[in-house]
Parts: sequence; C-alpha cells; structure tokens
Amino acid sequence: MSQGIQKNSSLTFHRNERFLATAAGLLPALQQTCLSPVGLVDVIADASEAQGWKAVMRALPACLMQQELAPGDEVIVDFGTHCVGYFEMRCGSAGSPPDAPAHLQLIFGETPAEMAEPFSEYHGWLSSSWLQQADIYLDVLPELVRLPRRYCCRYVKIKVISTSAKFNLKLSDIHLNTVTSADRTSLKPLHHPDALLSQIDQVSILTLRNCMQEVFEDGPKRDRRLWLGDLRLQALVNYQTFGQNDLVKRCLYLFAGVTREDGMVSSNLFMKPDVIADDTFLFDYALFFVATLADFIAATDDQQTLEDLWPVAWRQIELSLERVGASGILQDSDDWWAFIDWHESLNKQAPAQGVLIYCLMKARELAQKIDRAKVTWLTARIDVLKDAAMQNLWNEEKGFFISGAGRQVSCASQIWLVLAGVGDNNFRARLISRLLANPPEIGMNTPYMMHHFIDALLSVGETQHAVQEIKKYWGGMVQAGADTFWEMYDPKHPDFSPYGSKLINSYCHAWSCTPAYFIRKYSLSLTQK
Repeated sequence: MSQGIQKNSSLTFHRNERFLATAAGLLPALQQTCLSPVGLVDVIADASEAQGWKAVMRALPACLMQQELAPGDEVIVDFGTHCVGYFEMRCGSAGSPPDAPAHLQLIFGETPAEMAEPFSEYHGWLSSSWLQQADIYLDVLPELVRLPRRYCCRYVKIKVISTSAKFNLKLSDIHLNTVTSADRTSLKPLHHPDALLSQIDQVSILTLRNCMQEVFEDGPKRDRRLWLGDLRLQALVNYQTFGQNDLVKRCLYLFAGVTREDGMVSSNLFMKPDVIADDTFLFDYALFFVATLADFIAATDDQQTLEDLWPVAWRQIELSLERVGASGILQDSDDWWAFIDWHESLNKQAPAQGVLIYCLMKARELAQKIDRAKVTWLTARIDVLKDAAMQNLWNEEKGFFISGAGRQVSCASQIWLVLAGVGDNNFRARLISRLLANPPEIGMNTPYMMHHFIDALLSVGETQHAVQEIKKYWGGMVQAGADTFWEMYDPKHPDFSPYGSKLINSYCHAWSCTPAYFIRKYSLSLTQK
C-alpha cells in the first residue's frame, strides 16, 4: 500500500496514493449548458420579503440584445434560476472611438439582497473575498469578456464605473456557461400528487445538482469544499435521484486517501492545487465516514470498496471510543470538538452520544458483511452506551435528555438519541410527541439539523408531522423565493447568519437538499391522509 506524508500546520497527514489514484480515476466529466438572462430587474425594499428585498422584472428578453450604458449606469440581469458557471458578454462602444479604458464592476448574487446591500458595508467574520464581485478594465473595444472565475448566482449587476466623455458602453450576448457533473438524463422522475411537495422536490434536486461538481461541494458559492457531514446527506439524495454513485465512491476514497497521522479523517478536503486535508477535525463528522460508507454499500453492494475502506471506517470507531469516559458517556469540552448544528449555545455532549451510537450501529451493518468477528463486540458496546445514556442523560423530571454540566435541554439531544435507538419504541415515540408539544428553548438553526428532526419523526411513525414540518420549513424557503435551498433558515429570523452577515451565507447548500430523499423514499407514506 503506497503511502506518503502531507504537512499542514503543525499536523502530519498520511497520504494513501492508491486510494487517491482510485479517486482520480473516478473524476466526473462536467456538463455545460449556455444560459441567457430572462430579463432585467429592479431590486426594491420590501419589508414583507424574507430578507427585506424583492426583484421586480422591468424588461423583456429582447431588451437585452443591446444595452447602452453611460458612466454611473447599471443594470441587473436575471437568469431566472440559480446557476453555477462562467460569465461571458460582448462589450462594444457607442459614440466616438473609445479614447480611454472602460471600467466595469460586476456583482453576482444568489438573492436580491446581494444586489441591493453594498458589499463595502460587509462586516462578517468570514473573508470578504467570498463576496462575488469583479472589476474589469477593457482597453480595446469591442471585446468578448470571459471571466475566468466560476460564479454562483441568479442575478448579475453590471455597473459602468467609468468611460471617457466621448463614448458609452454597449453590452450584448450576456450569458452563463453553467457547469455540473449531474446527468439530467439519469434523474429518476417523480410524479407526486402534492403540488408543494413536488415543488420542494424540484428545488432540492437543483440544490444537489448545482453542488455536484468534481466532488459533492458543500456550496458552490462558499466554501466549494468536500465536507463529510454534507457528503453523507448529498449521497442519500443522490441514491434517490441521479444515482451517480461513482461520485460518492470518489469522495469516500478522497477522505480515506488523506488522513491524520493517527488515522482520523478530516472534516473537509480542499481539491486544488492538490487534495489537501483541512486541519479541522470534528468528532461527529469523522464518524459520519462510517455512516456514509454503510449507506454506499447498502446502495451498491460494492465489495471491493468495502474491503478497501473498512479499515479506515473501523479506525474512526476506535478513535471515537477513546473519548468515552468510565460512565459510558462522552467527555465534554469547551472547544469545537463536534459540530451537530450552528448554535452558539448548544452543548454537544448528549447529541454526540447519539451520533456515536448511531454510527456504531452503521459499523455493525458493515461488520456483518466483512468482519463478523466484530459484530458481537459492537453490539455489546452499543448496549453499554445506550444504557449509559438512559442512566446519566435522561431526566425524568424534565421529561427530556440533558447535556453537559449545565444539564441543558435541546432539540438536538432528543433528536440524536431517538435516532440512536435509546429507549424502547414507545419511549421514543412519547419523547418525540413531547418535543413537538413543548420544544426546548435551544432549538434548531439549520436545514442540516432539520434533516435529522424529519428522520427522527419518521423513525417513530410520525409521518404526517414529518410532512407538515417539510412543508413549513422547506416550503417556507420556497415561498420566500428560494430557487435552491439555503445554508441557514430560521423562519423567525430570516437574516440569521453565524458569520455576522447574511451576505456571506450560502443560498445553495448541500445539507439543505434532503427533502427529495424523504419525499422519494417515503412517497407512499407522505401521500397518506
């Protein structure tokens, strides 16, 4: 087995060149489509809109054939849907021969808010370089402008900063060359009798499609990386829609190909200029390598991949169990040791206990196929951890599981311990009913956590509540004008951002695409009256 070493920060990583070569051999071809704008829009303030702005169409497509702009003029073109691709347009001049360069500014946005609120006023804690804008200077006109960067947008604002007094700028043939590795012809059709669920399904699919590039990206605007938590959910949707399982396989081999010195997989990978493991390690994301592999094997029965990657999966189990204390409960800490959800007040101990048990059960599924000697041992460990959760985390007085030294009650703790199968069926069903009737103050902030809530509802037979929550939550984004589903959505606080500004949020985000998985996998149940 060929090995190498990667240095990153103060960490040392092992590179498995055979695994990386396998991943390279699964590199997908990108499909391109030329997309033209559907018209021009004005963006106006509207307090009734989710983010305070709306786009109003003001021109038909024919008006886009020749746009003449003087210094200070701007137009906002609308492509009619969320796009990922490369921008092109032709620029000419009107008036006297150009005697100075033309200076243009282009701003790309997924939402009307990005067209309306100045990027210069951004004060979030993520780098402002993620804000999608370009300044270009044209020394010779006419010229075909081809921007080298890939952009993620529905709207593009084109502003003429400066020409000379002798000429104006004339724009034509504005278009995007969109890219994705998703094959439309492989998409499994869905004819759902519920109009809203059908629409939610289509928005979910576009979200996944625009994140399917050379890997399953977490978001084509930001971070454009392969994150393990997102990959697990994208893969589930893929099995029900495009069925491009080689892309899932490629991502699994990439994670297995670059691991920390002790064998732990990174939470995310950079693809350029080479495959580089980030120095962020999260307890739950590392364990989700096990769950993602188990789901992949269940979908494909790929024995060679199982033989190759089982040792990597097993290593995540070994490392995770090192954090379990003598009481059978995970040791908590104040650092960012697990993700679970974007919630600054959320204690991670109890929900991470649920993730551990859940992934041990996934490991047992794999062991039954390849390493039966470990099945009995895994079953014993699962039972110990479940019993410990009931003895140490269940609070009879509160009627909920508690987490951490502060004995916090959160939605995440209840959801993950239900998914882990702690307690019998009746206990878990009653717990979910109590959660629905009296939700804790520490709620859910992301579609990522909402996915697990829907999963927990379905696991106890609460199908109709699952339908209602999908319609209320993801349907709320649809009603707010979402072409693709957002990284963050709090119906009570639609401007919420963990990064300090909604301008930096991703509005096409991998972990948000899962309604299509639920709608398609449980379609018969979802149509019950």
